[in-house]
Amino acid sequence: MSTPTGFMEYTRQIPADRDPLERIKDWEEFHKHMNEEELRLQGARCMDCGTPYCHTGIEITGGTSGCPINNLIPEWNNLIYRGLWREALERLHKTNNFPEFTGRVCPAPCEGSCTVGLIGQPVTIKTIEQEIIDRGFDEGWVQPEPPERRTGKKVAVVGSGPAGLAAAAQLNKAGHLVTVYERADRIGGLLTYGIPTMKLDKGVVQRRVDLLAAEGVTFVTNTEIGKDITTEQLREDFDAVVLCGGATKPREFDIEGRELKGIEYAMDYLNGTIKSYLDSKLEDGQYKNAKDQDVIVIGGGDTGTDCVATALRHGARSVTQFGTHAKAPLERDRENNPWPQFPNVYTLDYAHEEAKAVFGKDPREFSIMTTKFVGDENGQVKELHTVQIERIVDETGRKIYKPIEGTERVFPAQLVLIAIGFDGPEHTLIEGFGLETDRRSNVKAQYGKYRTNVDKVFAAGDMRRGQSLVVWAINEGREAAREVDRYLMGSTLLP
Repeated sequence: MSTPTGFMEYTRQIPADRDPLERIKDWEEFHKHMNEEELRLQGARCMDCGTPYCHTGIEITGGTSGCPINNLIPEWNNLIYRGLWREALERLHKTNNFPEFTGRVCPAPCEGSCTVGLIGQPVTIKTIEQEIIDRGFDEGWVQPEPPERRTGKKVAVVGSGPAGLAAAAQLNKAGHLVTVYERADRIGGLLTYGIPTMKLDKGVVQRRVDLLAAEGVTFVTNTEIGKDITTEQLREDFDAVVLCGGATKPREFDIEGRELKGIEYAMDYLNGTIKSYLDSKLEDGQYKNAKDQDVIVIGGGDTGTDCVATALRHGARSVTQFGTHAKAPLERDRENNPWPQFPNVYTLDYAHEEAKAVFGKDPREFSIMTTKFVGDENGQVKELHTVQIERIVDETGRKIYKPIEGTERVFPAQLVLIAIGFDGPEHTLIEGFGLETDRRSNVKAQYGKYRTNVDKVFAAGDMRRGQSLVVWAINEGREAAREVDRYLMGSTLLP
């Protein structure tokens, strides 16, 4: 370990963010950086535990605990403390193809299961991870590493999100000829269209895509399998196919007034802004503008939070985010939410900090349910009717939401964004390949094996497991690549 008493000598520090009232004026990343000495001392807080839960990714009661890609966290924390940055980068890349993504957008379940967090504040793992890879690019240590030999086997990867890119990177390392197909006009999937630029600058995504291309991966955009290329043709042309199309079918919100104008899916709203920004810095006007509108975001997750931040940058008159969940406690509930589970505690995410700075309060409404939308004479939504709810267990043992009588409210709204999750993958590919699905309509393929019921066809990421974290997508993309390599070659050296 770095120093056996580091966790007692040094307090947890994280990099300062840009001032909320300043950063909402642009679309640039909001985090600042820590200097090298500060990072060394944060690395010194790592205990190198006998059982380091931080890099043992498991799921406990439906939540992620530890790192799903098994990052060698204690090792690179120690190397940072010793000033060995390049060696730290080598250890980081052994398990993570894209630390510049996870270091920016992962919720850091590793920190939630850090042993130091049992009695204090966890090690600043996520920040150190990002600083290692950013320094690696800045110093020129990250260079293309094409494989020394080619196997002659051809693999198609459908979808260029984190799962698809991870699968492509690993399969290319094994020497296979990899072609990635993406239906959008840019590579990156959710990383490009889905996560706003202030959380993940798209130059960071393109930098990695360029590196993969230099290593021999072929990228094809504006091409949808099942429409532009048939599924039969894909199976004929390639020795294996890896489906990483994501879980992109939005969950419907079927209540009175849903047909009114001004009610949008969150991802359509986010993607429109991102594309317009990348195409023209928003000059083309090809996006839904929330300027001077009362915006309601229905859904308390990350996508809804990103909608709050985007609406603020548009210049919305007001922004409110609805969640059916109750307000979290200020401290971890040791009985119902014990370590090493991810801590369910009240925090202000970046967008909530910004809204509070603008409007003077947290924009979230907790334990609330929308009962109907009401429109004006032109069919435009003008208000939402809501009721407060409580979560109870009914006579069958099911957990349900019960309206609380007398808590009805009305909220003005000219723009409503639905961010209540996804109902699995779209079915064009599934039907085209004739794939079996599970009870949640995801592609049926065993975790760790990734083989579907169709020969040569594998599935990984959200398309197989359902909506999840970027780090789980990378995990599945890497593991699927290992299984494809085994299928093609009879054995594999991929991790």
